[in-house]
Amino acid sequence: MSVLSEKLWLDLAKEYGTPLYIYDRAKIEEKYRKLTTAFKGKDVRFFYACKALGNLNILKVINKTGCGLDTVSINEVKLGLKAGFDPKNIIFTPNCVAFDEIKEAAEIGVHINIDNISILEQFGNYYQDNYPVIVRFNPHIMAGGNYNISTGHIDSKFGISIHQLRHVLRVVKTLNINVEGIHMHTGSEIKDMQVFLQGLEVMLDIAREFPNIKILDLGSGFKVPYKDDEKETDVEKLKEIISGPIEEFQKERGSQIEVWFEPGKYLVSEAGTFLVKANVIKPTPATVFVGVDSGFNHLIRPMLYGSYHKIENISNPKGTERIYTIVGNLCETDTFAWDRMLTEVNEGDILAFYNAGAYCYEMSMNYNARCKPAEVLVQGEEHAVIRRREALEDLLRNTIEIELD
Repeated sequence: MSVLSEKLWLDLAKEYGTPLYIYDRAKIEEKYRKLTTAFKGKDVRFFYACKALGNLNILKVINKTGCGLDTVSINEVKLGLKAGFDPKNIIFTPNCVAFDEIKEAAEIGVHINIDNISILEQFGNYYQDNYPVIVRFNPHIMAGGNYNISTGHIDSKFGISIHQLRHVLRVVKTLNINVEGIHMHTGSEIKDMQVFLQGLEVMLDIAREFPNIKILDLGSGFKVPYKDDEKETDVEKLKEIISGPIEEFQKERGSQIEVWFEPGKYLVSEAGTFLVKANVIKPTPATVFVGVDSGFNHLIRPMLYGSYHKIENISNPKGTERIYTIVGNLCETDTFAWDRMLTEVNEGDILAFYNAGAYCYEMSMNYNARCKPAEVLVQGEEHAVIRRREALEDLLRNTIEIELD
């Protein structure tokens, strides 16, 4: 969990209001050091999956660590450039985009990852061997904490099926495509590290069909603990698991190969905390609701795919524990947690949601004409707003009001 104190959270809630996202820079840097320390001495690079949290200031923090950037849209690429990333340190891994967007990325000079045979053919016809490309394969491995965030199974839209390898090879040979690497990603929240080994074995078999590749991108999905009894991915053990097969492969082919990972949640999830205020306490025959000043318009993960966020009442940390259901203020079924033990909650208390750094603000919206929260970055003893709280004017900014009869 975050290293920031409950007192600081309460002070920030008082100063900036709620709902409020808070990010701890030191935690992000600590997680990146953990990765680089574990793989020290190995030919491994890391690229932050910026779809997890794309605030420009967070990207600047990531860039200063030396990490690269993994992007999935042309605007994410442009945000990366604005944050100071060198194009050579950016991967572009789009899905179901028009070829014009890929050409725009190529003009910028980033690494391009293609996961569709049709796009691969268009790329080859346009660039031939003049621009290197990475090919994303679907290894048909079921992994991830929820079906909706699993990307490597047979029904997934992501990647080119490994059973279409021969087709890919024909396209590459016929169009003289310069394939610099191959890529896979089995999904987020991988709990079994053997998944990495299984995926690696599949990818090494494919790599043998591409004698000139220099990059093996294994995606990510490193586990972060959401519950007290959960453990994060042991990256030291992961290094040990994958080192043997990779070294054997390099010895077999007589050349080095870079291994890439794309951590997103691993770097920012624990750095984030979401603060809300209890608006109402509502007893019913079935439960006691705590209605807060937020909803799935600000943090959709529990409603979208049943994710768990530890919640604490930081206004009354030593109070008597009671059972509550925490809900939002939307005109919609809007539940953050059912039957959760919290210290006694009173109206006006501040609740803290842990692990709110990844896929929380990034997936927020304006449903019910609710404004998005502010974001604050804490750097040691300093803190600053890095995205202001929205107001009604923001909801109307792109609206064109016309005269009606």
